[in-house]
Amino acid sequence: MSLEGKVALVTGGAQGIGRAVVHSLLQRSVKVAVVDLNTICGEECKAELDAEFGEGKCLFIQCDVSDGAALTETFQRTVDEFGRLDIVINNAGINNEKHWEKTIQVNLTSVIKGTYLALEHMSKENGKEGGTVINVSSMAAFLHSPHQPVYTATKHGVIGFSRAMADASALGDYGVRINVLCPAFVDTPLLHSVEHEDNMGKFVKFKEDFKRSMSKFGVLKPSLIAEGMMKLITDTTLNGAVMKITCSKGIHFHTYEPMSA
Repeated sequence: MSLEGKVALVTGGAQGIGRAVVHSLLQRSVKVAVVDLNTICGEECKAELDAEFGEGKCLFIQCDVSDGAALTETFQRTVDEFGRLDIVINNAGINNEKHWEKTIQVNLTSVIKGTYLALEHMSKENGKEGGTVINVSSMAAFLHSPHQPVYTATKHGVIGFSRAMADASALGDYGVRINVLCPAFVDTPLLHSVEHEDNMGKFVKFKEDFKRSMSKFGVLKPSLIAEGMMKLITDTTLNGAVMKITCSKGIHFHTYEPMSA
């Protein structure tokens, strides 16, 4: 499917996975709201994208996604600027076991809020044209680690919420597909946060276990995650899908066994 003329909003869009996805979307003539907490990264990102794609194709909005009012305003500003909304990628995430409540707010609560805001602006039940939501989870939802118990819990939560909402969307005829992407270790700033006691608290003592896992499973490039993201956006048959991306298997899907009566 052609994405020309579509409008996307990407949280955590100025760095790492989000930045790679924003670039892929702009290559396909999508207009993009780049949402990020880091103003310096965001402004640098916008300047580089403007130079490559021309001005007016992307918008940078500084936002703490854990602030519900600010996130609501960010969605509204995107629609005000570009006139519509078709693709929402709830990608922003942190890895902080020391201040674990913040991890839940950013990794799970903001994903729920972002999905509900996406439906508000895209669902046919609100008179809109439909669209697609991709919520970013992690292979941590399948390979738990003693190094990051709350992070793991949030990533499990993203999958459960997203799959249930995908069913609700299908049953309610919202016209919005909701899918999940679960990358393994990716070369991003978040990956390097696991070294620090400020982030990991008492679990920092398990960091060598974490590093051994990285050595064993390898580290992915953000560009491969963006490739998977494009498949989720363009394949209109996918709803409630859980895409995994690993070094060993590349892009593939998790299969769930149906529950027997």
